[in-house]
Amino acid sequence: MQGTVGELGEFGLIRELTARVPLTDAVDLGPGDDAAVVKAPDGRVVATTDVLIENRHFRRDWSTAYDVGRKAAAQNLADVAAMGAVPTAILLGLVAPADLPTTWATELMDGLRDECQVAGATVVGGDVVRGDTVTLAITALGDLQGRAAVTRSGAQVGDVVAVSGWLGWSAAGLTVLQRGFRSPRAFVEAHRRPEPPYHAGPAGAELGATSMIDVSDGLVADLGHVARASEVDIDLKAADFDVPAQMADIGQAVGVDPLVWVLSGGEDHAIVATFPRGIQLPSRWRVVGEVTGRPRGSRSGRVTVDGAPWDRVGGWDHFSE
Repeated sequence: MQGTVGELGEFGLIRELTARVPLTDAVDLGPGDDAAVVKAPDGRVVATTDVLIENRHFRRDWSTAYDVGRKAAAQNLADVAAMGAVPTAILLGLVAPADLPTTWATELMDGLRDECQVAGATVVGGDVVRGDTVTLAITALGDLQGRAAVTRSGAQVGDVVAVSGWLGWSAAGLTVLQRGFRSPRAFVEAHRRPEPPYHAGPAGAELGATSMIDVSDGLVADLGHVARASEVDIDLKAADFDVPAQMADIGQAVGVDPLVWVLSGGEDHAIVATFPRGIQLPSRWRVVGEVTGRPRGSRSGRVTVDGAPWDRVGGWDHFSE
């Protein structure tokens, strides 16, 4: 499709975008009315939202529009899964300059659609407005299917800490891109299009997870949220993490300990959970630490590695310098 979104117009753009998304059984009414109607047989809806701004959360010279769509959907759908819910739908708010190529917007929608299909969800509506910078606002919805939500605040002393999904791949890929390279491709693609283990969230809830979170800011940083909410400490075991040989090679080439990427790198959207000790976990879960009691007189909420503080915590604060 040739031309720009300005030439196509608001309602022409909406028609082009909504025509690209199928509905699922969870949707009674899709795009085209004042609001969509999504089934909530559980009686509760899990909801989350994120905003992505060009040159802060993505770069068009590093990622295609399709990549941006996949990533925008993935990071929101992973939050739903981390509550123990099954993703059902997302809504898109799109801010676009008038000179944005129409093909960029339609390829973005294709990426959103395809990532939703991986998770079993679909795009059910949204809004488009004109603005100076490409900005996406994504709202994701999910269904708990009768389960209790798994929050950050349930970890208990004695629980094991287990991870499902990749760790450090996106951070390694970002490092490669920042140095002007595009390979190794597997790591660059992991940054452009994370692959959250959506199944692990509901499965972890069924297994008896006491707390759960997706790894968006880095494992140590995100487990810090769990530790503080649960009023416990957490200790990770460095030897229990898998560092792929190619990641180690990248680290050696750029002078970075790959364990820094594994423990502090974000945007892989793996699922990390705590489970009562003794639960037989499937092979998709890797036990990497334990929940510990805090020493007498100390504050809870610490995450250590082999018993020592980790000085590369990671994480992100949009209002810090």
